[in-house]
Amino acid sequence: MKKWGILLCLCMLVVAGCDTTSRLDNGEVLYTGVKKMHIEPAERGVKLSSDAESAVRDALSVKPNNALYSPYVRWPFPFGLWVYTHVTPKKDKGFKHWFYERFAKTPVLISTVQPDLRVAVVPDILANYGYFSSSASYTLDYNRKNSRKARITYDVTYGRPWHYGSLSYPEPVTPLTALIDSTRASSLIRVGDVYRADVLASERSRIASELRNHGYYFFRPEYLSYLADTTASPYEVALRLQLLGNLPPETLQPYRVGHVTFDLKSASGQGAVDTVELTNVTFIYQAPLKIRKRFVERNITLRTGDLYTLDRQTESLNSLVRMGVFRYVNVAVSRPDTLSDVLDITLDAAMDTPMEAWFEANVTSSTNSFIGPGVIFGLAHNNVFGGGERLSLELTGSYEWQTGKRQATATRSSLLNSYEFGLKASLAFPRLLPSALFWNSRVERRYGGKTTVQLSAELMNRPQYFRMMSLNTSFAFDFQSSATSSHTLQLPKIGYNYLMNSTASFDSTLQENPAIALSFRNQLIPTLGYIYRYNCQFGPHDANHIYWQTSASTAGNLLSWVVSGTPGQKKFLGIPFSQFAKATTDFRYYRRLWGDVELATRFLVGAGWAYGNSSVLPYSEQFYIGGANSIRAFTIRTVGPGSYAPPQDQVDAYLDQTGNFKLESNVELRFPILGDLHGAVFLDAGNIWLLKAEANRPGGTLNKKTFWRDIALGTGVGLRYDISFLILRLDMGIGLHAPYNNDKPHYYNMDSFGKSLAFHLAIGYPF
Repeated sequence: MKKWGILLCLCMLVVAGCDTTSRLDNGEVLYTGVKKMHIEPAERGVKLSSDAESAVRDALSVKPNNALYSPYVRWPFPFGLWVYTHVTPKKDKGFKHWFYERFAKTPVLISTVQPDLRVAVVPDILANYGYFSSSASYTLDYNRKNSRKARITYDVTYGRPWHYGSLSYPEPVTPLTALIDSTRASSLIRVGDVYRADVLASERSRIASELRNHGYYFFRPEYLSYLADTTASPYEVALRLQLLGNLPPETLQPYRVGHVTFDLKSASGQGAVDTVELTNVTFIYQAPLKIRKRFVERNITLRTGDLYTLDRQTESLNSLVRMGVFRYVNVAVSRPDTLSDVLDITLDAAMDTPMEAWFEANVTSSTNSFIGPGVIFGLAHNNVFGGGERLSLELTGSYEWQTGKRQATATRSSLLNSYEFGLKASLAFPRLLPSALFWNSRVERRYGGKTTVQLSAELMNRPQYFRMMSLNTSFAFDFQSSATSSHTLQLPKIGYNYLMNSTASFDSTLQENPAIALSFRNQLIPTLGYIYRYNCQFGPHDANHIYWQTSASTAGNLLSWVVSGTPGQKKFLGIPFSQFAKATTDFRYYRRLWGDVELATRFLVGAGWAYGNSSVLPYSEQFYIGGANSIRAFTIRTVGPGSYAPPQDQVDAYLDQTGNFKLESNVELRFPILGDLHGAVFLDAGNIWLLKAEANRPGGTLNKKTFWRDIALGTGVGLRYDISFLILRLDMGIGLHAPYNNDKPHYYNMDSFGKSLAFHLAIGYPF
C-alpha cells in the first residue's frame, strides 16, 4: 500500500510540474487567476455599498482553469490542462479520443478574459449604483518561471455616491397622467436615497403595471423616461419623470374586457369540435370532454364588460395551470376593431394525459441517521372527477442501517436488518373545500389552495427491539396568503400506533422506565395542527434566503370533552388516546458571501406538554437530537436529555434519550471545491430536556443553572457531490463538548479525539 501511495504522489507531482502552455498559439498567455483586486475610494470616509462591490467583483472575477472556490486559488494539479496539452488524439475514435473528450479542458487565456474590456465597463457598473467619476485599470503579473502564464491585478477607484435630490411627475392634466400622479405614494424612488439605475427601471415597470391594471393594456415601461439635472446641488440628482412624445393612440386609453373564449384541445389533438355558451365564457372543445365546463369557467376571473386588468389575466392563467390537467395554457389578446375600446381574450389550452405512474429506486436517508436502499412505486389519476382532483396510491419500502459512531453494545444485526413498508392513498382537490366558504377569496384565486385527504399505513421493524404498525388519516388545507407566506391547516389528523411485538430486552427496558412504556403503548393520537411557512429570497439576484417554519398542534382535547371518565384512563372505542400540546419553530438564514460561497444558519426550538389523559408524549411526538441532520458530532439519540447518560451496558439506551423540549443551532459554511464537488465546515450545538423530572433519568430536567453545560457542541467538515437529481453528502463530526458528566474538568471533555469522531453518509443538505 505504501508503494502505491508513493507512486500516486509521484504521478501527481509529475502532472503538476508538466508544462501546460506548449500548445498555446504565439502571443497567447495562460490566465492563472486574479492576484489582487484593489477597490479603494478616491477620498477618505467614502464607503462602497455591498451591492456595488459585489457587482464589480462579479465582473472582474473570472475563474481560471482548475479554480477551487474563487479566482484567487487554483487546484495545484491542472489535470484537464495537462490532457489538453499532451494528449492529442489523431483519430476520432478509440480510447485516446474518448479520454481527451472526457477530461481535456480548454485553456482560459488572457485574451479570452479580456481584462481591458472588463475594466472599461467597471465605471458604468459603479455609475448604475450612484458612484460616478470612477476609474479602473489592470496590470499583468507574469509567472517568473514561465512568461506565458500571468495573473491579473485590478485597481478600482470610486468617488462619492450621488443621491436623489428631488423627483417630479407629469402634470395630472389627463386621465393617464392623473393616474400616474396618484401612484406617487408607492414610488420606489425616495429623496435622499443613493441613485441606482436598477431602481429607476423598476419604477418605470411599477408605473406601467399600475396603468395596465387600470385598463391601459398597451402601455409599456419604455414609454416613460427620466430627465436628470446634476447641476442644482453637488452630488444630488434632480429627476423628472415624463411621457415620451407621439405615443400611439391606443396607449392613451383604457380598455374593457370584450368576448372571452376558452379553446380546449383534447390530449390527442383529435375529436369533433363543439361550442357551448356559458355565462361568461364561450367554451370550444374537442369531444369527448374530460373536464367540467363550469369548473373551468369559475377559474377564469376575466369578465365581459369589466375594466381590463393584468392581475385578473394572471390570476386566470395561474388558476388554470394549477389545476394540473392541461399540457399548456396560452393567452391571446386582440382588438376586434381599431376604434373599439374592448379587448377580446382567448385562452388556448390542451388536455394532458391524466394517468401517471412512477417507479423510483434510490438511497433513502432519514433524520434518525438511517440510510439504505429504497423503492417507491406510485400511480395517480390527475383528473379523477373532472375538476383537477388528483387520486394517488404510493407503495414504499426501504432497508436501512445506521450511520455514525455506534454504541459498543449494539449488535451488528440490530443495525443492518431495519426495514419499513408503507402504503399511502391520497385525494387532493386543487381548491379549498367547501368552495362555498372559500371561493370568493381574492387571495385564493391569486395563489391557489389545495385540500388533501390522506390515508396511510406503515410497518416499522427494528430487530432486537420491536415491530410497530402506524395507521394515519388526515384532512388538510394548504394555501398561501401572500407570495412569501403559506399555511397548512390539519383538521384533523388521526394516528394509531400499534406495537405488534417486542423483544425481551425491549420489554425489560419498558418495565424499568414507566414513562417510556407509556409513550409506546397502543394509543390513538387525534391531532389538530397548523403550520406557517415564510419563504423569501432577497438581495442581488435573490442570492440571500430566509426560511421560517412554525408549527403548533394539540391532541385529544375534543375527545376529552366528549368521553367521560377519570383523566388518564379515558378511552375511545376501548382505545386510550393521547392529550398534549406541541409547538416548534425553525428559522433558517442563507447568505451568499461571494461567488458560490454561502453561509447557512439554522435555529430550532420546540416544546411539548402532556396533560389530561396523558402523562407523557407519545414516543413518535418526542424530540431527539444528533445524527446526520442535527448535531453531527453525535449519533442519533446519544445526547440528552440534559446531562443524563444511560448505563453503558444498556442495549436499548437510545430509547431513554428523548425529551419534550429541544434547542438546536447550526452554522455551516458551504463552498465549491472542484466541479460538482463542494465542501463545508460546520458548527452544531443543542440538546433536549425533560420538562418534568424523572427519577430514572437524573439530570434530564431543564435547569437554568446547568443549561450552558448541558449544550452539546460539535464541529466538523463535509463533502457534497451534486449529481443533478440528488446531493450525496459525507460529514465528519468532531465532538467538542458532551453534556454528560464523564469526570473531565475542562470544557473539552471528550474521552479522546478518535472517539469523538462521527461519520455520516446522507442525501441532501442537512438544512
